[in-house]
Amino acid sequence: MVTIPPDSDVEEVSDFTPLTAAQAKALREQNPAISPWWVVAGQVVVGVLVALAAWGVTGRSVVGWSAACGALAVVVPAALFARGVTGQFASVNAGSAVLSFFVWELVKILVTVGILFAAHLMVAGLSWPAMLVGLIVTMKVYWLALGFKRKPKTVQI
Repeated sequence: MVTIPPDSDVEEVSDFTPLTAAQAKALREQNPAISPWWVVAGQVVVGVLVALAAWGVTGRSVVGWSAACGALAVVVPAALFARGVTGQFASVNAGSAVLSFFVWELVKILVTVGILFAAHLMVAGLSWPAMLVGLIVTMKVYWLALGFKRKPKTVQI
């Protein structure tokens, strides 16, 4: 195996300069984070609207309840996840924050699957397409939250 030695004549110039504490604070103020609770609230509103629309369009209450079960399979796990990742354990240090994220994401997945499997027990004559529409439309609120996030302030760094 042939090893090519590095070219010692070429000197790398880096234009990277670390931010000062004031610059980092200004950058955080310029790009504020979205609260997970706003996303959950948006999912609740969209879930209710989807369930009412499904009921209104079809004229069958079972279709509305099926769409509501789909929305519930998104809202309940999202609320559990938001509570978990904003709790005290998640804010101790970076390691606990990462562990908290993965644990609560697993809880979110398991609760979602559990609600989807339990939906046929909650609603007699469940409409699976309506439930999936409720689930998908409510899940898309994550993207809407990005569109409605607070406008960044104009701060000079």
